[in-house]
Amino acid sequence: MNWDQIEGKWTEMKGKARSSWGDLTDDELDQIGGKKDQLVGKLQQKYGLAREDAERKADEWAEKQ
Repeated sequence: MNWDQIEGKWTEMKGKARSSWGDLTDDELDQIGGKKDQLVGKLQQKYGLAREDAERKADEWAEKQ
């Protein structure tokens, strides 16, 4: 699934994101709103990932959806 589709279906996708990244709160998931750059930033912040690693994880997650 591409990021435009994820953004459009974010209400449905939040549960899947929550199960993948349990440290993200409901408020943070609401703020992300399906936007890749927002998700990457939160992954960096919460998990201490480098930007490249966070982008890779976000893209891998999106491909599985």
